[in-house]
Parts: sequence; C-alpha cells; structure tokens
Amino acid sequence: MAATPSTMLPLGTPAPDFQLSDTDGLKVSLADLDGEHGVVVAFISNHCPFVKHLRLKFAAMADDFLPKGISFVAIGSNDVENYPADGPDKMAEEKQIAGYNFPYLYDATQDMAKAYRAACTPDFYLFDGARKLAYRGQFDDSRPGNGRSITGKDLRAAIETVLAGESVPGESQKPSLGCNIKWKAGNAPEYYG
Repeated sequence: MAATPSTMLPLGTPAPDFQLSDTDGLKVSLADLDGEHGVVVAFISNHCPFVKHLRLKFAAMADDFLPKGISFVAIGSNDVENYPADGPDKMAEEKQIAGYNFPYLYDATQDMAKAYRAACTPDFYLFDGARKLAYRGQFDDSRPGNGRSITGKDLRAAIETVLAGESVPGESQKPSLGCNIKWKAGNAPEYYG
C-alpha cells in the first residue's frame, strides 16, 4: 500500500462550497451543515486500509463534537469505474458499518477533491465558525501496523482549540498519510505531482 501525504492547504483558506449527493440520495451543501463553531471535512474511501484503521474512532469523535456545534462531513472522490468498492452503493454500506452519523457524499467529478487539494484518504480539514481553515492534517500518528493507539489526538486538540475561540498553531500540524486519491484518467491535478 503506497502512502501519500496531505498537500497542506494554506491556513485561513475559505471552505470551498459543494453540493453533492449523500448516500441517501439527498443533495448536501456546505450551507446545510449547521455547525455553529466549525465543520470537519474528511476525504475518505471505503477500501483504503488507512481509513479502515481509524473509521470507528472517527465516527466516535463526530458523536462527541456534533452536540457541541461542530459539523462533520465525509467525501468520497475516488474513480469508481476502476475502484467499484468506492461507489455510492458501497458508501451507504460503509456509512452504516462505520457508524457515521453525518453525511457521506459522493464527488463524482472529483472537483471537490481538487478544490480542497485533497491528496490522500483520509485527509482531514477543520474550518472554524467563519468557515476559514483552522487545521489540516492527520487524525493522529497511528497508522496500520505501527502499533500506536488510535486516539485522534491531533484532530481532537484542534477542534477543542477552535471551540475555545483560539487559533490552532500551524507548526504543530502534521500532514495526514494514506492511500492516494484514485484520479480518473487524465484528471489528476497539478498539485498531485
């Protein structure tokens, strides 16, 4: 499994808007997310071992923070023609298995992955109440097979900092690491390399 790091979108970047279909067939936009204090946008996939490694802890983290005014949304952007396990029907199954109590959206055109400069799954972004990027990077430093506990400490600390009305120090933010976004033929963005 090839490990790809985040591109680390610049802090302060406004959250790119989207209108994508949820696993329930409903259109969801950024404005539909009611997180008064912020929103976590995660690019994930169904088959990636890096995502499978932490998905239950990510679902539990969302359950902790949703009542505190932080919205969560996951987006799947992989090329489903070549990776059918990441298609919308399988996303609905994954949402149930993982226990995601938030929208899991399908980015058929891959435009949102490009807008967020997503490079890997999982790739996490935390936007504050003004929808400005406060944190981007890893869930924690646990990876499949490295023996470290899955705590979500990096993302959790960032959310708690935003909830306290403070800025998350940029120097403490480490790139996420995971499976590369599976781009459609000829669709990989320049930043991807």
